[in-house]
Amino acid sequence: MNQNYEQLIFLQDRSIGFKAIIAIDNTTLGPALGGCRMWHYASDEAAVLDALRLARGMTYKSAVSGIPYGGGKAVILSHSDQGPRQMLFRALGHKIDELQGTYITGMDLGTTVSDMDWVHFETSFVTDTSGSLGAVNELTAKMTAYGVFLGIQASLKRAYGSESIQHKIIAVQGLGKVGFQLCRFLKHAGAKLIVSDINPARLRKAVEEFGADPRKPGDILSVPCDVLSPCALGGILNDTTVSKLNCTIIAGAANNQLLEARHGKLLHDMDILYAPDYVINAGGIIVTSVELEGGNAAAAQKIVERIGDTLTHVFHTSDAQGISTAAAADWIAEQLLGR
Repeated sequence: MNQNYEQLIFLQDRSIGFKAIIAIDNTTLGPALGGCRMWHYASDEAAVLDALRLARGMTYKSAVSGIPYGGGKAVILSHSDQGPRQMLFRALGHKIDELQGTYITGMDLGTTVSDMDWVHFETSFVTDTSGSLGAVNELTAKMTAYGVFLGIQASLKRAYGSESIQHKIIAVQGLGKVGFQLCRFLKHAGAKLIVSDINPARLRKAVEEFGADPRKPGDILSVPCDVLSPCALGGILNDTTVSKLNCTIIAGAANNQLLEARHGKLLHDMDILYAPDYVINAGGIIVTSVELEGGNAAAAQKIVERIGDTLTHVFHTSDAQGISTAAAADWIAEQLLGR
């Protein structure tokens, strides 16, 4: 577990069934920015590890994206005996307010605009509230998906010499807001889609709208394809799955795709081109940063359009230093953080 974080805060109020974690990884470049997720974990230890990994990813994501923020994350542990939802998020907001701007939260897995409104009832250090830039027309999901789309183009250029998506076989794991938007971009560009999701309704919708080939969640990682695009939960590139991969490129929206850093080197040794997740999926945090600076959707898209160039820089650094793309992205981020 990473020990070089700035703060790790545990919160609990048994009267309302509230238990949460705030991880602040680094504030060198500015206040820690990172959403709040609500999820059921196998243990408190698993939740802590996830929060710390996610916070570190946000630090690096902000750094390589050139935005003036650090990395943080909040996690509310989901339990069946929890109190009214608004009380949980107001409790979180109260603590965030006590931090006086060190940490700014927003939406993440399992949380909504309404939840952020309850946080806002207690603090101004929150984004994605009703009427905000990130809450309008699913802009955050669209910009995240658009950034991944551009990253896939850059990866194809690196691997095949052309960024054309026409006729490329792309396997998308996870059809949530980002994954589904990504499929739309890819289909429009002429990709042949293979998709999986644990939700049968979302899977059917992708088949109907995009003519996608559906697969079971357990099978998607091993299908022959040009690009595997993980857009669900993290840790999916591990000792069990890496040996089953049958792709040329991995480029997706999921956070923390590598279970451990060594899996990045393993992919490199297997000649699988990995687009580091926090580089390619930065569209969401870019929207949030633009919102905090008072910008609009056009300004956010302009910054998102740099993602392909940033990823190309990572590939060049990997080649120049003879290291994995994952290690190259970390090296670039650490240089920007003055480490």
